[in-house]
Amino acid sequence: MLSDHGVCPSLAKDGAPRSALRSVCRKIPVSALLLAGVGMLIAFLGTLGCLVRAPGLSMSMAEGDTLISVDYEIFGKVQGVFFRKYTQAEGKKLGLVGWVQNTDQGTVQGQLQGPTSKVRHMQEWLETKGSSKSHIDRASFHNEKVIVKLDYADFQIVK
Repeated sequence: MLSDHGVCPSLAKDGAPRSALRSVCRKIPVSALLLAGVGMLIAFLGTLGCLVRAPGLSMSMAEGDTLISVDYEIFGKVQGVFFRKYTQAEGKKLGLVGWVQNTDQGTVQGQLQGPTSKVRHMQEWLETKGSSKSHIDRASFHNEKVIVKLDYADFQIVK
């Protein structure tokens, strides 16, 4: 509980310090201690991969997870089995942006952009899951790079 005078709670009612840090503690207002505590909490959550974003701010590198962009191509039975639709849905579910399209060679290709952890999750999904009727032989990822901002507003199917 905060003291009535807005000073360090380790002071006794008569103002005498209760700890060895008496000279420092006496000069630190409770509001500063609370602010420092909030800062430490935010830093701790950042190390756990939690994103802390003020309302209205867009995704950026300051949120605790580096933004990356990666191109991909998926080989196997991936056309005519709703692979693009499932890919778009999974990308949106993860909060990623980018695009997906069929190729003339019978593969599906595209680009993913977003926080590294979410892109990695999507890469695993592209390699192992896909749509329910697809059969993935292999996935190729290339041109991975760190980006400062997202190049797309959403995840699109390119026809």
